[in-house]
Amino acid sequence: MTRTISHIGIAVKDLDKSVELFSALLGEKPDHTERVEDQKVNSAMFTFGDTAIELLAATAPDSAIAKFVEKRGEGMHHVSFVVDDIVRELDRLKKAGFQLIDETPRKGADNYLVAFIHPKSANGVLIEISQKAK
Repeated sequence: MTRTISHIGIAVKDLDKSVELFSALLGEKPDHTERVEDQKVNSAMFTFGDTAIELLAATAPDSAIAKFVEKRGEGMHHVSFVVDDIVRELDRLKKAGFQLIDETPRKGADNYLVAFIHPKSANGVLIEISQKAK
């Protein structure tokens, strides 16, 4: 199964200010912004070849990003890997003993299906696996 790093997700308090900061840092504007209702976030993506940095800001106080920022502050939220078959990969990971946050894929940004693996199963790092929706 093909696996590549898709992006690194960074949780931020203020997306506009963070986009300005990262635009200055990287010398370019984000190539994609989106509101993801299911995840209660606004997203800005800076793409570099096959990988990207995704800035994520909460749109509701009960979102996972809002809870993360409240507990840990701004910073790296997750590492995302693209897979060929997300359902098969979730099955493989579950059988291998990983604690899944998502038993089935859900809608993510940029027309991807996503699922998360609990940080307790991955040395404290939240792992997202994703597959482009067909």
